[in-house]
Amino acid sequence: MGLYPLEFSECYLDSPSFREKIRAHEAELDKTNRFIKELYKDGKNLINATKQLSLAQLKFAQCLGDFQFEYIGDAKTDDEKCIDESLQEFSSFLKNLEDQRELMTRNITETLMKPLEKFRKEQLGSAKAERKKFEKETEKYYTTLEKLLNMSSKKKEPQLQEADVTVDGMRQHFQDESLEYICKLQEIQERKKFECVEPLLAFFQTMFTFYHQGFELANDFDHYKRALQINIQNTRSRFEGTRSEVYDLLKKFKEAPQEYRQTSPISSEGYLYMQEKRPPPFGSSWVKRYCTFVKEQKILHMVTFDPKSGGKFGETESVTLKSCQRKTTDTLDRRFCLDLEITDRPGTVFTAQALSEDDHRFWVQEMGGKEPVHCLGRIYSRERGIDAQLDDVGLSFVRNCISAVETRGINDQGLYRVVGVSSKVQKLLNLMIDEKSEDVELSSCEDWDVKTITSALKIFLRSLPEPLMTYALYKEFIAPAKSRSPEARAQAIHCLVHKLPESNRHVLSLVTQHLANVASHSKQNLMTVANLGVVFGPTLMRPQEETVAAIMDLKFQNIVVEILIEHHEKIFGDAPSLSVLTPFSAHTRQSKKQSRTCRPLAVYNPQVLDIHTVSPSSEAVSSGADEASLGSNESDSSQSSIASASEIPPELGSSPHGNPAVTSSQNAGVTVMKAKAVYPCEAEHDSELSFQVGAIFHAVTWSREPGWLEGELEGKRGLIPENYVEIL
Repeated sequence: MGLYPLEFSECYLDSPSFREKIRAHEAELDKTNRFIKELYKDGKNLINATKQLSLAQLKFAQCLGDFQFEYIGDAKTDDEKCIDESLQEFSSFLKNLEDQRELMTRNITETLMKPLEKFRKEQLGSAKAERKKFEKETEKYYTTLEKLLNMSSKKKEPQLQEADVTVDGMRQHFQDESLEYICKLQEIQERKKFECVEPLLAFFQTMFTFYHQGFELANDFDHYKRALQINIQNTRSRFEGTRSEVYDLLKKFKEAPQEYRQTSPISSEGYLYMQEKRPPPFGSSWVKRYCTFVKEQKILHMVTFDPKSGGKFGETESVTLKSCQRKTTDTLDRRFCLDLEITDRPGTVFTAQALSEDDHRFWVQEMGGKEPVHCLGRIYSRERGIDAQLDDVGLSFVRNCISAVETRGINDQGLYRVVGVSSKVQKLLNLMIDEKSEDVELSSCEDWDVKTITSALKIFLRSLPEPLMTYALYKEFIAPAKSRSPEARAQAIHCLVHKLPESNRHVLSLVTQHLANVASHSKQNLMTVANLGVVFGPTLMRPQEETVAAIMDLKFQNIVVEILIEHHEKIFGDAPSLSVLTPFSAHTRQSKKQSRTCRPLAVYNPQVLDIHTVSPSSEAVSSGADEASLGSNESDSSQSSIASASEIPPELGSSPHGNPAVTSSQNAGVTVMKAKAVYPCEAEHDSELSFQVGAIFHAVTWSREPGWLEGELEGKRGLIPENYVEIL
């Protein structure tokens, strides 16, 4: 049984059992008071711990938000961009969560801590004060009563009556206090049930509200999480392919390092020890310098740089080379030395020491010596063993393989990723390609399993003398994959595909249509468009030169193949309605951005436009021949520029330097032309125009700024990148 009720009638008897009941009630209130004090203390500790957790989470979020990944190369894939932005997303998510936690902490203080403390102080505190008062009145009453009872009966009657009145008054007051006290005790006993539990209920409601808001945040985060998981998986898959290629290249470098020495048609670089002569008695010393020799101008740039000194740069010197001659050990007791005669310092000869005999021959060759030198570059070599060609035999083999895969193995898990036994694959290739067997129908022949057929098809495509998407167009295909807009990528690749040779385009269409069919069964075969891009990126396209930078572009090869698969019908269905296909160049877009940040705001003003001096940049004119003329002599460059200028519409004429200019008949006023957009463009400044493919510009004139035109589109006049349009 719980506490006994305190009857008002018992106040008049004030029996020992009544006092025991009162003490039980008082003990219960004391216990409640201790409980609330302990709960309040733990609550404060909980709030402080929550605040510390929140501070730690916010610091963690700040650390996430402040960091940014660096990447290798000149652009990032969409997946890499999402991964980079994920840290800011995580930071934002945590901060939002901590905002809710801070709100929860404030609510706990208001709804739990303050009400409990108020009840303890006001109700339990008042009960304690009433208890002291009751005990004081008890002692006072019984002390007075005892005095009365101890009075002598011989006292005078008035004195006795006065004592009786006093005691009666004291008894009445004591009984009133007793009634008030037991009423207060029982009131607080009943009140504590809701006064304590109601704040706890609010506490849990606040806590669960916080968790529910976290649940809602998690639901909102779920879509982003799923997309990011795909981004991570795609990036991991591309990383595995890239890592494999890098390690293959590393192995080749270790086996034949001299064959892979990095060179270019423009310049050669490497370390040379240069002899510096000092006045007697100090003699001479040899200083290690990093040298760059520009072949066409015969300029040698020398930088003092020693990796052992922490990579600090020293002085830089440039000289013009007249001749290079091998120095024999008869005149100098050092091997691998060269005598360099300088034109801008008559009579001055520099003595340089190469790092090895091979290095010595390399510098002699590069500086115009007569000694032979090893191969200066490394080109991708196609796989040996079969004579893969895009002839009738090759086309028949591709169709045969595709038919077999779609008939027998379209739902096989890991299709094209799981490789066949190399001996069987080679046997199938020898049978179908070298022996030109036409009797084998792979779709109905069970002798060849699906993974053997898929591996044979991949090896055939890799063994072609040139990849399907050609070396010449490799950079142009990669460039759209590095741009921002998915629509722009698809449009650019659509144009580029129709610049491929007919046989290449036909086979590429067959393969990508087949891959689109494979991807449509991805729930069964697990080969999504992204997975197929990883497998066929280096199969359908690759650069001619094997370098780490080229390998880092594998991820963009994968993106190009993904676009070909996803937009197969559009890309191969109809040719783009463009009479001129301007090359899409990542460099061009970058130059456009750089020029916008470096130049003042361009504003069209026909009043000050001098058409006699306005002409587009020679760079834009000869952009189609830039790579072809790389490393050629000056006369070749001039010829290529003139050749490019000959393609300029006749209404613009041609200047004596090969740059387009207005004709004499148009000198009296501003030249009026029309132009058509061959690539989409998004304006990066208010003075530029945004447009889509096919947009027609009116009143087009050359801008004062090289590489830009000015024209009107939909009533607005602004700047247009010259290499994004064709003149009509």
